Amino acid sequence: MENQNERDEIEIDLVELFYVLWGHVWLILSIGLFCALSCFALSKFVIAPTYKSTTKIYILNKSDSSSVTYSDVQLGTQLTKDYAELINSRYVLEAVIQELGLNMEYKDLLKKIDVTTPSDTRIVSITVEDHDPVQAMNIANSVRENASTHIQNVMDIDAVNVAETANMPTEKASPGCSKWALIGGLLGCLGISAIILIRYLMDDTIKSSDDIEKYLGLSTLALIPMKEDEVNSKKKKKKHKQSK
Repeated sequence: MENQNERDEIEIDLVELFYVLWGHVWLILSIGLFCALSCFALSKFVIAPTYKSTTKIYILNKSDSSSVTYSDVQLGTQLTKDYAELINSRYVLEAVIQELGLNMEYKDLLKKIDVTTPSDTRIVSITVEDHDPVQAMNIANSVRENASTHIQNVMDIDAVNVAETANMPTEKASPGCSKWALIGGLLGCLGISAIILIRYLMDDTIKSSDDIEKYLGLSTLALIPMKEDEVNSKKKKKKHKQSK
């Protein structure tokens, strides 16, 4: 019986909270819309967009015979992580910086490069992200060329083939205006809703006879309306008439 009463009280509280939020629905929607538009404008006009360009290389160790064996394929798959480390090596990236005349350090260029090796393949993808789409493409191609030479020298393989040259990115990779607007709108609605609920829960003042019965367990015998503003205004009017 007690558990049933507790469940009833929880349901009543949740309903009250819902109606509290419903009473401020226009405020919540207005704040959400404002935050969504602000985030959209921020991502559209303030934050500098970035572009991604990707190039791919195909690496395969060849045996002395001209045919490709299963062991060659398996070995090439196992070594793709080694190739990724060589691509990100200081030797390769500093050569790219010197070749393109980039005004950045090795660590700065390293942050722009993402090397991935899809499972069960001998293909290595090199993706470069930069604010300039042309520079992103040039860096990707330069990394591929310098890394190919470095991999051949270090790993002692015959060749590194170009599976795909770097593309000229036409669409920005980030920030996504729609995504930012959606996140901003949701955060705005959640934020103002939290503030409204906190203010409601922290307010322990008695506002009606129902509150007295609910929180104190006392029944009210009568209500005495108190309208001080109206009483004061009437007194002022009487004094004004008497002075005339």
